[in-house]
Amino acid sequence: MPAVSREELRNQLKKQVFAPVYTLFGAESYLRDLAAKTIRDLAMKSTAFREFNESSFNLTTPESLSDALAAAEQLPMMAERRIVVISNVRITSTGAKDSLKDDSEALLLRYLENPSPTSIVLFIADELDKRRKAAKHLLEKTIAVEFDRMDDVAAAQWVRSRMKDEGFEPEDSAVKRLVAYAGDDLRRLANETDKVMTAMMPDKVVTGEMVSRLVSDSREISNFELTDRLMAKDKKRSLEVLHKILDEGGEPLMLLGLIASNFRKMLLAKSLMEHGADRAEVIRHLKLPWRMQDEFLASARRADVGRLKSAIERLAETDLAIKTSKGGGTSGPRHQIEVLVCELVN
Repeated sequence: MPAVSREELRNQLKKQVFAPVYTLFGAESYLRDLAAKTIRDLAMKSTAFREFNESSFNLTTPESLSDALAAAEQLPMMAERRIVVISNVRITSTGAKDSLKDDSEALLLRYLENPSPTSIVLFIADELDKRRKAAKHLLEKTIAVEFDRMDDVAAAQWVRSRMKDEGFEPEDSAVKRLVAYAGDDLRRLANETDKVMTAMMPDKVVTGEMVSRLVSDSREISNFELTDRLMAKDKKRSLEVLHKILDEGGEPLMLLGLIASNFRKMLLAKSLMEHGADRAEVIRHLKLPWRMQDEFLASARRADVGRLKSAIERLAETDLAIKTSKGGGTSGPRHQIEVLVCELVN
């Protein structure tokens, strides 16, 4: 099956055209997860017994894939189809942290070659190295849709469309400030956009001034001060900034994503600098907003490549620990990210 764009997927779903297997992957997890929910909701819209015909599996054990595909082979109960969601799919470049192992390849391929006509299977991939054989099977034999992170221009268009769809009239300054403050994490951008729209009822006119009053600039805090303090091994200030963000309602996973994104950008900037790239070329590759360029590039120049790579690995481990509920109860995610910060400054 050919890969399709987000727009093509949207058009197919509008026509109620469903594929037997989807692979949804990419860095923009908000749109990816929203697409998965849309497919599930539309496919189950006329089903009276949805709870009996929808199953979710997390690839945390070797048996998870076989259990999920066995569920997909079952006939639906008093319904047209079944939905099987397989999340936490990781096919990495080295294979060290794969959740879809090489020894599961034959099982995977057997199902993809002959998928159940009464099931819709969704593979939700957190990481998908396109060079690996299992990844190629998913990309070639399913409807595969990649969700890349939006740059600031695309994010601004997304915010404006979201507001207009709800009957709001945003000023240009309001849209720009929302994107500047909330960052490239679309999940947080959606939450902040909804918060601003709620506050603007019933007038439905969104101003830049109101955005400045309602939305805290947590991207600036997390992307610069926190990361910079981590690289400087300033434990006291790092924890102060971390607690401030969390106490103001910042989601641990969202914050983890912001920090990880910043470290990856810093590593790329460092590599470009070491290969002779000038300032303009680095900024072009990283798509840095102008107001963040000086501080970011200064931090990148001071950074050590080894520490950056080690930090990215620990961030990935913490992300997995939080998503697989290894953090220990409701306070687990916060505790995990606090431990992470302490480790990164040591």
